[in-house]
Amino acid sequence: MTTLYLFGSAAPPVLEISGVVEQAQARGWNVCAGLTPTAARWLEADLPALEGLTGHPVRSGYKLPGEPDAWPPADVILVAPATFNTINEWALGLTSKFIVGVAAEAIGKRIPIVTMPCVNAAYVQHRAFGHNVTELRKMGVTVLYGDGGFVPNEPGERRPYPWALALDAVEAVVGPRP
Repeated sequence: MTTLYLFGSAAPPVLEISGVVEQAQARGWNVCAGLTPTAARWLEADLPALEGLTGHPVRSGYKLPGEPDAWPPADVILVAPATFNTINEWALGLTSKFIVGVAAEAIGKRIPIVTMPCVNAAYVQHRAFGHNVTELRKMGVTVLYGDGGFVPNEPGERRPYPWALALDAVEAVVGPRP
C-alpha cells in the first residue's frame, strides 16, 4: 500500500483530520499523521483514536538518535493545513518542528509534496508569505494557493477548507491508488 504522510499545523481545519484520514484511506492510502506541537495539543484527546485509525503513532516530535522509525517511508506528503508560520519556516529551512523538518528533507529526497495553506487575508499582506510560497514552488512543492487552491479568508471568518482539492492534488502528483 502506498504511504501518505499527512502533516497538519494548528489552524482550525486540523480539527477535521480524522475525517481526512478516512477519505485518504478510502482512496487507497496508508496514512501516517504528523502534527505541529500546537496542533497536537489541540487534538490531544483525539490522538489515541487517530492512532487507532491510522495504525501508526501520531508524531509531533523528532525520534531520538538510534530509535527505529515507527513509520514506513513516504511515497507522498501532504502538508495541510499549513499555517503562515509553517510555510515561512519551511521555505527558510527552519526545521525545529518535526513536520517542517521532514517536509524540508523530502524536497532533497525528491518525495512529491503538496501543501495547502490556511491563512487569513491579513497574514498574506506580509511580503515574506508570498515570497516563500514562490520559493516552495521553485523547489518543486505543489502549493495550492490562490486560484484553484486555498483563497484567504478575512480574519475571524470561517469557510470550509477544501480538503478534497488537496487529496485530488496528491493523486495528481503520484497517481490514484488501486
